[in-house]
Amino acid sequence: MIEEASLAIDRVQHRDRRVSQAKYWRRNTMRYIDQLLNELEMLNLADRSDVPTPISSAVEKLIGDVEITSVAAQPRTNVAETMDVLFEIQDVLMYNQIEDE
Repeated sequence: MIEEASLAIDRVQHRDRRVSQAKYWRRNTMRYIDQLLNELEMLNLADRSDVPTPISSAVEKLIGDVEITSVAAQPRTNVAETMDVLFEIQDVLMYNQIEDE
């Protein structure tokens, strides 16, 4: 009886730990996307259309980390297109957050 209770507690703690890690990951990812969007908006306001390599690389890595196949095929050749991709990733993350709650 005690072993069953102990196993049940372990399962609940493990599940809670996974949920908590997912929340923190999502929150940190959203914050990171906001930073990238801010940098891209500054470029946009300066009438620059080219995406600097560090930002482009960060977006590529983010797409791989989030594993959203629909945005992987979208063009990211200029600032506006890259911003659109980041907004779509944010939308997916927010939608998944609502589903998880």
